[in-house]
Amino acid sequence: MDNRVRVLEVRNVTRRFGGLVAVNDMSFDVHEQEVMGLIGPNGSGKTTMMNLISGALRVSGGDIMMDDQLISDMPARHIARAGVARTFQLVRMLPTMTALENVMAGAVFGHKKLWGRALQVHAMRQLERVGMGTSAHLPTSALTYIDQKRVELARALAANPRIILLDEWLAGLNPTELRTGIELIADLRAEGRTIILVEHVMDAIRSLCDRCVVMNTGRKIAEGTPAEVLSDDEVIRAYLGDDDD
Repeated sequence: MDNRVRVLEVRNVTRRFGGLVAVNDMSFDVHEQEVMGLIGPNGSGKTTMMNLISGALRVSGGDIMMDDQLISDMPARHIARAGVARTFQLVRMLPTMTALENVMAGAVFGHKKLWGRALQVHAMRQLERVGMGTSAHLPTSALTYIDQKRVELARALAANPRIILLDEWLAGLNPTELRTGIELIADLRAEGRTIILVEHVMDAIRSLCDRCVVMNTGRKIAEGTPAEVLSDDEVIRAYLGDDDD
């Protein structure tokens, strides 16, 4: 991976909430067309790290760079314009709008703006890509949770991002949906997207990720291939706890 272009740099990033340090001196790089897993036990700071990259939260210290441009001091809308899109651990929909309108909003406010008929056609293609084409004109309030997650991914794709942040997007899928989701993420990487994946589904981590960064209590405890980090003693302790018997 060293010969690939570095598109994101996280350097000594810290985020405090009062006396709580949710992210503690985190540093890592993400390369072009890489799927990087950001993994760790619940409460380890993964979603906070995603919020810092996307601009939903400001860093308390350190820097985040994209293509040599400092983005950690930008508002979220400017980071989206720069080419970062995301899904959320808890799905966020515009409930009074249809699935198609939700996806169109992603294109309007994303990396490359579209308008009129071109916008509608582009948004429809993204819905079809995630298997939601037949539900385009339904209000999102009428969709199941899983289908809302699909629409949210289509909305992120409609922004035509260079970097996609997927926060537990595969959670809650049945085995057939999970296989489809893994194939979709692999296709996104093949077409040139860079993906940061927060995920607890280890089959997805093993099959998709080129590299993983493991967090625990806000800090990085391991970095390497999925096989390397999942066999690391400190990672195993973080997930399973110490065995004192």
